[in-house]
Amino acid sequence: MTETTFTFRVDETLKAAFAEAAKSNDRTGAQLLRDYMRDFVRQQQEAADYNAWFRAKVQTGIAAADAGDVLSAEEVEAEAEAWRAEVRRKLAGPAS
Repeated sequence: MTETTFTFRVDETLKAAFAEAAKSNDRTGAQLLRDYMRDFVRQQQEAADYNAWFRAKVQTGIAAADAGDVLSAEEVEAEAEAWRAEVRRKLAGPAS
């Protein structure tokens, strides 16, 4: 892995407090900053992946609706009521 230097300005008080906090965790500021950068990049990639997945699901739903592959409100309510009844049955436990 090729390494490069990342230089930026920071308030001296913040730098000192950060260095002290890093030291108290047996880490250097550079180690922590690399960890933070990796975490940030990972979080951004996860967010982008989720966004792509979500957009694909929405497009699938739109295409299904455009094709007429939809359920009526009554059908949805009937399925939901069956699900609720099943949950109530399970919560009630075995019949005595």
